[in-house]
Amino acid sequence: MAFLDRDGVRIYYEDHGKGPAVLLSHGYGATTEMWQGQIQAFKDRYRIIVWDMRGHGQSDYPDDQALYTEAATVGDMHAILKARGVQRAVIAGLSLGGYSSLAFHLAHPEMVRALMLFDTGPGFRKDDAREAWNERARERAQAFDTQGLAAQSTSEERRISTHRNAKGLARAARGMLTQRDARVLESLGRIAVPTLVLAGANDTNFLAAIDYMAAKIPQATKVIIPDAGHASNLNQPEAFNRAVDSFLSGLPAR
Repeated sequence: MAFLDRDGVRIYYEDHGKGPAVLLSHGYGATTEMWQGQIQAFKDRYRIIVWDMRGHGQSDYPDDQALYTEAATVGDMHAILKARGVQRAVIAGLSLGGYSSLAFHLAHPEMVRALMLFDTGPGFRKDDAREAWNERARERAQAFDTQGLAAQSTSEERRISTHRNAKGLARAARGMLTQRDARVLESLGRIAVPTLVLAGANDTNFLAAIDYMAAKIPQATKVIIPDAGHASNLNQPEAFNRAVDSFLSGLPAR
């Protein structure tokens, strides 16, 4: 357990186990807590690095809205890997963490050994669809502004997560959850590393996006976990871990 100083913003992370590195990024409103089952399942064979995004969990909640951006998230991921001496890793995440993993690959493809994208999407090609997503993100931010942490969703990955206050979550929704262009989506065909694309069968909001990514990413492997929702690693941990284990064990040597 440690903190990294990013220009005055402290970012919390944990580094468990030994072996090939895997960086796991949580979804919006969640924290490192959502990955405890994966840490325990894989730390004997892999180096599992988890972290709290800014505005979440044990990381800092800066007051400046300008410090909450996609670029800042990607920069935090890069800085954590560099601080731990990791030159190349499997980059993975759920929901916002999955989108951030794609954005990381776009910025630092040389550091990505493979991708694992869980219950997530690549963004939107059409401006009206993106704006509808952004409007929902802004509504979520407004709810945190007016209701505080009582506005937190009861979805499993968020229910087990602890935050100091709602201000960081509101700013993260406005600056990190919202999207500005189609760069990430347009990069899918250029991904040249093995990629696991996985979702819970009941996560209906993301199944079309999962199918799209599986079709567009050249080396994609698609897995659908039965009887699982958005937090497939928590809903069906044994099936989730089997899929991840099979994918990781089949990767080419580093």
